[in-house]
Amino acid sequence: MPTDSPAIDTPLVRRLVDAQFPHWAHLPLTPLEPAGSDHVIHRLGDGLTVRLPRHAGAVGQARKEAEWLPRLAAHVSLAVPEPAGVGEPAFGYPWPWAVTRWLKGEVATVETLGDSVTAAGQLAGFLTELQRFEPGAVAEAATRGDLAGDVLAARDASTRASIAATAGVFDAAAMTGLWEAALAAPEWHRPPVWFHGDFHTGNLLVTGGRLSAVIDFGGFGAGDPARDMMIAHTLLSPRTRAVFRETLDVDDATWLRGRGWSLAAGLSAYTAYAAVNQRVAAATTRQILAALEG
Repeated sequence: MPTDSPAIDTPLVRRLVDAQFPHWAHLPLTPLEPAGSDHVIHRLGDGLTVRLPRHAGAVGQARKEAEWLPRLAAHVSLAVPEPAGVGEPAFGYPWPWAVTRWLKGEVATVETLGDSVTAAGQLAGFLTELQRFEPGAVAEAATRGDLAGDVLAARDASTRASIAATAGVFDAAAMTGLWEAALAAPEWHRPPVWFHGDFHTGNLLVTGGRLSAVIDFGGFGAGDPARDMMIAHTLLSPRTRAVFRETLDVDDATWLRGRGWSLAAGLSAYTAYAAVNQRVAAATTRQILAALEG
């Protein structure tokens, strides 16, 4: 966890909501656990969610989602969060925060959807829709600081450090080989496209056994779509991974860069949480091994 995290408790969230959105002051407020590493999350009544960033790295999400998600919603076949309000810093809490409409569903799991050809097709279809969203705006967006996203090479030092730290758990030579191949892969030379930026199992919701929503667009931006290949290694089986890739029509270089993104993200989460969270340890182990597999 980042160390610059303000103290956030339910009484603080209650004061913020009541002061800035008094028309919701009568609604009960209930903390949701487990929350994500980026936000403290409360359910407000039956139909709303309150999300307060835990650290400075998540500060821009409230305004970003308020700007882009209402525009995106009509262009994709899976539901996305519907912003209901952006709160301002107050009562010692330093950053903007968000109120969104509650989305029903359970978090997607490997057990329920990992070998689903239908789910693989839905995921590829969603990314295709996302990449085609507002083509007239994407080039300019790719130059904006809040939408450009980082590049794979920016994670070189941290990924190599994680490879060294996990050498007793995973195959360090295989990880180094994949990482160096991903860094050496041809860059994205086509026009920029939109990407979700954090497209993994925990950010997908399921209702009635089918994918229903994509959440958490804090990493949303424009540029190289390779980082969204992460879903192939966090959710899908080898069989459905192939269906996903074929349906999305991913070229070899983009797929290889995507494996690099999956490896880097998996190692980062593993080294941060595996010792204290068995669920994260299992999920990131699967992600790392799948990225190595291809």
